[in-house]
Amino acid sequence: MASPFCLVLHTHLPMVLNHGRWPFGSDWLCEAAFECYLPLLEVAHRLVADGVSPRWTLNLSPILTEQLASPEFQKELSFYYENVRRACAESGEYFAREGKKELAELTRVWAEFYERMWEMHRRIGGDIPGTFADLQRAGDVEIITCAATHGYLPLLSRDESIHLQLRAAVETHRRHFGVAPRGIWLPECAYRPRYQWTPPTGRESGRTRAVRPGLEELLAAHGLEYFVADAHLVAAGAPVFLYRDYVPRRGARGGAAATEGKPGPGGTRSPHVPYRVASRGGTGSAVAFIRDPRSTLQVWSREHGYPGDFAYLEFHKKHFPGGLRLWRITDDSGDLGRKAPYVPAAAAAQAAQHATHFAGLVGETLAAAGGPALVCSPYDAELFGHWWFEGPLWLEQVARDMARAGIARATLGEALEAVPPRATIALPEGSWGEGGDHRVWLNRDTEWTWDRVYSAEAEWVEHLRREAPEGSDLARVLAQATRELLLLEASDWQFLITTGAARDYAERRVAEHYAEFKRLAELAGGLRAGQPLSPDDAAALRRLEREDFCFPDLQPAWGLPPAAGR
Repeated sequence: MASPFCLVLHTHLPMVLNHGRWPFGSDWLCEAAFECYLPLLEVAHRLVADGVSPRWTLNLSPILTEQLASPEFQKELSFYYENVRRACAESGEYFAREGKKELAELTRVWAEFYERMWEMHRRIGGDIPGTFADLQRAGDVEIITCAATHGYLPLLSRDESIHLQLRAAVETHRRHFGVAPRGIWLPECAYRPRYQWTPPTGRESGRTRAVRPGLEELLAAHGLEYFVADAHLVAAGAPVFLYRDYVPRRGARGGAAATEGKPGPGGTRSPHVPYRVASRGGTGSAVAFIRDPRSTLQVWSREHGYPGDFAYLEFHKKHFPGGLRLWRITDDSGDLGRKAPYVPAAAAAQAAQHATHFAGLVGETLAAAGGPALVCSPYDAELFGHWWFEGPLWLEQVARDMARAGIARATLGEALEAVPPRATIALPEGSWGEGGDHRVWLNRDTEWTWDRVYSAEAEWVEHLRREAPEGSDLARVLAQATRELLLLEASDWQFLITTGAARDYAERRVAEHYAEFKRLAELAGGLRAGQPLSPDDAAALRRLEREDFCFPDLQPAWGLPPAAGR
């Protein structure tokens, strides 16, 4: 295989089913299904039908996969579809009465879009994960995993928590997709090497210290061979907050995107080859694929890249009631009142031009890198369709243009065979967040969330060290407490608090999962002391098992190192 291009799509949403609907809750999941997941499947099927294999690498996070496979999701999606159909009809009637023919026509375009996606959903039997699995079995995509609930691994205080996140991920992946994953998307591309660690916040900060293994050692213990790392970790380049244009951080200064890809002092390593990552004194390694700065910025940034083109659909302006987006970006003024009506044909033509430009850019990058080399371009999947409505069409055109130009496309697994790592390196700690460190997830606004995570982890580990008879009430209670711990650990809550995108919702979710964990831990203590479950406690346990239904085969022992936990 010639030097390949590797597209990596990170597909994730936290547990939102049974935790609200609108404005925050299951509507997020339904919106992503209609605007991102189903369009991606539609594009993949069109490409395959025309003999063009997408060769995408997709991370379907375990917690997202559990939700997409649940009957509850089918009910919510049907309810959501009826609402958007009604919104299209009512908005169309409103604009027709107002004499705004262009906007009335756009409501019809949206109605046709939703109908087409609903028909796609019906045609695949409502099984989004299974349809991606079919594409993987045919060799057209590779599905990798993520930490079970997208826990921010470098900041978790116990190795048992990381083992639990990884083991639950592998087992859930195997259950849904029939095979164990080879690779993983580290949540937020956050990495930590082996060193003497102390909690960065809380009462134990600076008081307790222990040498903890590097994340690559823990990945190796669970059979996970490779991950994606941000370019600044390997090349000392300046990091960028990739979400800035879509969910700007409260109080953050703009302009970081302009520094993306400029090497810092000592930036000599190429991002166009994989590296084997190991820590001094460690006992395992994994391969890191490095995010290509140039191609990533070209797509992520609305200021410097394609999504900001004036012909594309404006993300921020919506018509209420109904929430339809009917306007194009129009200009760079930021004044939503000046937006002109969207013109789908013009946007489609622009997406085709941008795809041709991108294919050329990748070809130039590979040629300049010399062989053997690769270009790894990772993105949040929701960029394509949700934040950038024309994104799926752009992805389709990129695949077609690359096929015509003879640019090889490969999954990460295939790229590892074509361009094996030739060097072993030690990576510094960091993420793909603002500043390249942990500040988006650990700051003055989120310190209290880590206090609760660390408290729950410590209590859970104490229970983990003691037996619970299989099938007993104690085993059920501990399994549900473990689920609540996993849901508490999701990095989404700190992200939503820091950016202000849904701060109240995220804070409530942290408080709720922590309270449920504490209640279950207390019940476990009573059961160990010989106290039976009261009727109220039994009813509360059944409610939690129904509402937080993820990982039905979960075993708390998955938090033990693999040799001990099997």
